[in-house]
Amino acid sequence: MYLDVNGHKTYCYTGGKPFDAAKPTAVFIHGVLNDHSVWILQTRYLANHGWNVLAVDLPGHCKSAGEAPSSVEEAADFVAALLGAAGVQRTALVGHSWGSLIALEAASRLKERVSHLVLVGTAFPMKVSQALLDAALNEPMKALNMVNVFSRSTLAPPLGAGSWVHGASMALGRRVLASNTKVNVFHRGFKACDSYANGESAISQISCPVLFVLGAQDQMTMPKAAQGLIGKARESGKKVGIASLPVGHHQMSETPEATLFAIRDFLQTPPA
Repeated sequence: MYLDVNGHKTYCYTGGKPFDAAKPTAVFIHGVLNDHSVWILQTRYLANHGWNVLAVDLPGHCKSAGEAPSSVEEAADFVAALLGAAGVQRTALVGHSWGSLIALEAASRLKERVSHLVLVGTAFPMKVSQALLDAALNEPMKALNMVNVFSRSTLAPPLGAGSWVHGASMALGRRVLASNTKVNVFHRGFKACDSYANGESAISQISCPVLFVLGAQDQMTMPKAAQGLIGKARESGKKVGIASLPVGHHQMSETPEATLFAIRDFLQTPPA
């Protein structure tokens, strides 16, 4: 469905079900050079099992208009505006990679309006090498291939006969990049990840339970790079869950069912 957010047409995938703000709601936020489609299995399941889902295309990405966010903070402001446009008073936030930082920052600002926080493939700081930043800016197809090689632990996950996640992810990346002719969303997204400095403060300020879904073979956001956030979350007395999956950076497609079940079970945790 489409919502007017900050005066711009914004697309949210609802899992094939009509949106009903009275239901428990989960907002799904994608990473760099992705869109709502990376959450298809997880959102369709939840939408058919009592949840209201909004898997957003961030501004300036694919089906959503507006200026592509240049920082995690800008994207977090967008999430807050999205909730207002949808009439949602309280939500769970689920984010992958860059989206995990956006979800984290948004949760720290929205306080009690966030019931659960799920950080998939997260790290803090989420530094991006200068070589990859330069390639994303000047040779985006080369950088896209680099990212997809680094991101994957397998080329043939259990998605059915003929599935090739590397090729599918390359095609998605090309489509997202081409969807914005004014801004290189690849470089802008990576720069936003690299520049974000508020992670430990943000996770100390949230009041809801938090789940970390980490890939044991993740070379983009290695599990050890999430340990600082995990420690800060525990220090501040929050309920903390950790799901370690034997895959790389794209947990949603490499282990779709395990990722789904980790999120599903966590969302049944009583909120703070």
